Amino acid sequence: MKVVFKSITTNKKAYHFYDIEETYEAGIVLEGCEVKSIRTGAIDIRDGYGNIVNGEAYLYNVYIAEYDKGGRYKKYDPRRPRKLLLHKREIMHLAGRIAQKGYTLIPLEVYFKNNYVKVKLGLGKGKKIIDKREEIKRKAMQREILQELRIRSKKV
Repeated sequence: MKVVFKSITTNKKAYHFYDIEETYEAGIVLEGCEVKSIRTGAIDIRDGYGNIVNGEAYLYNVYIAEYDKGGRYKKYDPRRPRKLLLHKREIMHLAGRIAQKGYTLIPLEVYFKNNYVKVKLGLGKGKKIIDKREEIKRKAMQREILQELRIRSKKV
């Protein structure tokens, strides 16, 4: 069977603010026209985070706009907590890691996988300002080195 991926949105800032150590793929429990709204790209995961409550994983503060053509469908809260579909052993592992100081569960990407909405979750530890500065310096040095190599290869 051919697996089809279609990315909807990504959280680019997550890699800037967190050191992502592990990633997980989870399904999301959605209502009626939330899927239609996601298909139009009306989703914002920048402020989202995950948590484990009573042995179940939830995604908080993710904004899914109301579907504008969904007149007969029931209305929903755009920022309501949404249940995540993970294996029990993954939930137990995440619960232990999140309980440690500094770790959090961040949505990195939302995509369709064979017509199912999936979210890629990252288990990350918050970076300090010093770490962010060092990373910016490292990337600038890499960029300068690559530019120098390109210039030298054109001269030869």
